[in-house]
Order: sequence, then C-alpha cells, then structure tokens
Amino acid sequence: MADELLEQVRANYSAFERKLPTLLTSQRGKFALMRHEEIVEFFDTARDAFVAGQKLFAGDHLFSVQEVIETPIDLGFFSHASPQQ
Repeated sequence: MADELLEQVRANYSAFERKLPTLLTSQRGKFALMRHEEIVEFFDTARDAFVAGQKLFAGDHLFSVQEVIETPIDLGFFSHASPQQ
C-alpha cells in the first residue's frame, strides 16, 4: 500500500506541475485535491482539502493535496498524503 501511495503522490505532483501555469491565473493560493493525476476540487485551506480527500477516498486514501503557488513545493511523501494504518 505504501508503494502505491507514493506512486500516486509522485504522479499527482508531476501532473500538478504541468497544469500550474494555467492554474495560477484562476486558483492562486487555493489547495488542489488530486487523484489519478487529475484535480478533483479546489479548497481554501489544506485542511479542508485533506478532510475532503479522507472522506471521498476512504477506501484507499490515495490522494494528494498541493497548494497553487508560483513555485510548487515538494516536501516529500508526507507533504502530500498520509497513509492510513
């Protein structure tokens, strides 16, 4: 499960980087909830995005959250998703 989560986080981050130039014009400062390299929804806070991800994807928790800012920050595995034990 951890490998699958890590793969999802990496794929989502790459997809986010590609979409970022377009997102900055309309979603700057928001938090993108992502799954399978697609943006599911935007939120005002990281917490709101994370809580929504926990509810929407309760079965496997395979999602990530990324802030729409000029230079995306990749802080590693736990900056995007949290595995459930």
